[in-house]
Amino acid sequence: MQTPTTVVDSPVAWRRLAAAVALSTLGGVGMWSFVVALPPVAAEFGLSRSAASTPFAALMIGFAAGGVLMGRWADRAGVMTPVLAATVALAAGYVASGLATSPLQFTLAHGVLIGFAGASATFGPLLADTSHWFLRRRGLAVAIAASGNYFAGTLWPPVVQALIDHVGWRHAHIAIGVICLATMLPLALALRRRAPLHDDAGNAGARATPARPLGLHPTALQVLLIVAGVACCVAMSMPQVHIVAYCADLGYGAARGAEMLSLMLGFGIASRLASGWIADRIGGLATLLLGSALQGLALLLYVPFDGLASLYVISALFGLFQGGIVPSYAIIVREYFAPQEAGARVGMVLMATLAGMALGGWLSGAVFDLTGSYRAAFINGIGWNLLNLSIAGWLLVRARSQPRAGAAIA
Repeated sequence: MQTPTTVVDSPVAWRRLAAAVALSTLGGVGMWSFVVALPPVAAEFGLSRSAASTPFAALMIGFAAGGVLMGRWADRAGVMTPVLAATVALAAGYVASGLATSPLQFTLAHGVLIGFAGASATFGPLLADTSHWFLRRRGLAVAIAASGNYFAGTLWPPVVQALIDHVGWRHAHIAIGVICLATMLPLALALRRRAPLHDDAGNAGARATPARPLGLHPTALQVLLIVAGVACCVAMSMPQVHIVAYCADLGYGAARGAEMLSLMLGFGIASRLASGWIADRIGGLATLLLGSALQGLALLLYVPFDGLASLYVISALFGLFQGGIVPSYAIIVREYFAPQEAGARVGMVLMATLAGMALGGWLSGAVFDLTGSYRAAFINGIGWNLLNLSIAGWLLVRARSQPRAGAAIA
């Protein structure tokens, strides 16, 4: 039987990572299907843009809260069990969405089944689990695992749009549920082996003891990371949640918006992989600061430019610039907190990022309803991005001023 030290960074770890990416790609449909379905759902139920964004907000809140609970469950029972349960819940949620007869039923299906009990197990818990299987290439491995979410954003929107165009949004949702159930159940069995818990002391990437990370109380650092996570994802949500509706309003059509979303998230995959490589060299905090600065620049470009070609280019840049932000939080947690706390602490920070997506998706719709334009929503996003940038910068300054711990736990 292999010891923890022999499976870390081994072929076993890489095969497990492949299964995690596939599960995240399939389960990640819960994050992106409603972005494409928003216009026809709003039209059928007669909803305003902000009201139509409510199911997405509920989904993201459920995703956020579920991620923490699923992470704790995975810490105790291994990640396979919550992923199996989540697969069944995800499939049930999509079938229930397709059969919904009111906005409330549709919202509950997204918030409770798809978000809370379903898709939440295919992101944060998989990232935390992956971090235990790698040491020398942890940043890259976590970034690869996080890329499954963007693979989902790249692959699913065109598929969902094609299903809606051919069979309508209701049958499209039912079809998604069947696909997830058939493909995710066998993949989850590849995760049956429990993650090795090993001491990372002496790792070159170790940066602080968990008693006073960055010279702060652990709770203080956790709160700052949570605020930063909310802020960056309020900013991030504007293009990701509303690009399809934005293109429709500009007269380019929803299909063009779905293509831009796919392009955005496709470049986000490259960004996440590159950020993992960078994080292994400069650390999670510096990677977060870099991603935040570049995301702010891309948001700024959306304000003066709204031509079709310009939007394609800016959407690609946005994906390329911001893709590494969310994985950076998982790496920061592993750098500054004890490994035994990884599941819960990664879950809490990712909960904040998802709450930010929920708030940002709704807030952008509300700003649109007030102003009749998405330009003000982009400016609102830039303001939130500045908050994230300031927190990341302040923490990095503290990190540079702290002496390196000789016996840290990464």
